[in-house]
Amino acid sequence: MPNLGDLQNVINAAMEQFVGAVWGLWLVILLVGAGIVFTVANGGIQLRGFWHAINVLRGKFDSPEDEGQLTHFQALTAALSATIGLGNIAGVAVAIATGGAGAVFWMWVAGFFGMATKFVCCSLAMMHRDIREDGSIGGGPMYYIELGLGKAWRPLAVLFAVFVAFGSFGGGNMFQSNQAAAVMQDIYHVPVWATGLALVLGVGVVIIGGIRRIGQVASAIVPTMCALYLLGGAVILVMHAAELPGLMARIFQEAFSFKAGLGGFFGVMITGVRRAAFSNEAGLGSAAIAHSTARTDEPIREGLVAMLGPLIDTIIVCTGTAMVILVSGIAGGESDGVNLTVAAFNQSLPGFGSLIVASAVVLFAYSTAISWSYYGEKGVEYLFGSRMILPYKFLYVGLIFVGASWKLGPVLNFSDATIGLMAVPNVIALIFLLPRVRKATADYMGRLYQGRFVQYR
Repeated sequence: MPNLGDLQNVINAAMEQFVGAVWGLWLVILLVGAGIVFTVANGGIQLRGFWHAINVLRGKFDSPEDEGQLTHFQALTAALSATIGLGNIAGVAVAIATGGAGAVFWMWVAGFFGMATKFVCCSLAMMHRDIREDGSIGGGPMYYIELGLGKAWRPLAVLFAVFVAFGSFGGGNMFQSNQAAAVMQDIYHVPVWATGLALVLGVGVVIIGGIRRIGQVASAIVPTMCALYLLGGAVILVMHAAELPGLMARIFQEAFSFKAGLGGFFGVMITGVRRAAFSNEAGLGSAAIAHSTARTDEPIREGLVAMLGPLIDTIIVCTGTAMVILVSGIAGGESDGVNLTVAAFNQSLPGFGSLIVASAVVLFAYSTAISWSYYGEKGVEYLFGSRMILPYKFLYVGLIFVGASWKLGPVLNFSDATIGLMAVPNVIALIFLLPRVRKATADYMGRLYQGRFVQYR
């Protein structure tokens, strides 16, 4: 009769295979394929709508009379706080260690097409949101599936809500606290329970105040943490400025290299695309939940703001990590994940590099946890009603401490799998509702070119 340890190993191995299957080639094709379709269908909206999106983000079109809970800027930073996390630090390191410099190019490709997916997703979230009498909002894939496609599609909406609720407990919560606690223990010998307790208190204080407080905190933390992290990376790249042209050439050469055969080429491509998709969550539908709370009566306007997410997350922040690792020359050594990024920063900035990465890990983990609490909360609310929101929040905060202190094993693998599976009901809905977005986009952009929008700043 097998003992408990053997049974745990079997379960763990099975769950690792499960999460590997979910985040396999089929999901890469689904997400990137959808991004290409949405780009073509909307006339390259990433390019023709870019500067207008910047102006909207700056508040030039914010009307105080519009319904919603967050400004455009707050909605974007709330969504970014969920996506800018350990994927930008550890995930990029894994991509380079596995796929080499060429993986960076395919991350850029996935980020570019992911912008179109975010645009469609978040535009639909604004078209089909439930604004209640108390001012609270129900939005995201659950709502545009049911309200946009009809009651007959409700099972698909329920499926998404289940996936996002389970995903919030693992990848959005326990994994974040686990990695933050591990980094603080490894570098500064802080007990894992102390980091876990600090995160419990920090997250609890914020999420008890709902999406408005999450938006306020995210709009302060996200720009600050990104600026500090990118500043540290920029200092290192300036120190290695002479190497950058050759490094860029290497990225493009290895992206299209057939040295290892056709399988090697596709391996590099899949690695880069997968890490980008995991990082920016384009196609998963999570960001639509945050963006649905924006104050505007123009759905396409918020979609344009949302498409900036993959640009910032993948093309800017992930690239910063990648370039530091590549100029260090230590990619492919014994270190991987967070340790590889720490080693790369430390090589050029001894001691200080560890401080930059450790601070980024803790801040990114914290910001991810506060935003994913809202995603999970909305999934639970859709399934069971508002009476379950408070119990969910207590459970969510408690699991932060569990994640920091325990080995996660199968629990985390199951959560990662559910996060990936969110793409299935979401992309199905996006494809069926795409004609609605195309029509609304043509109308909005036409009015924009005619100068029919009022500017408030």
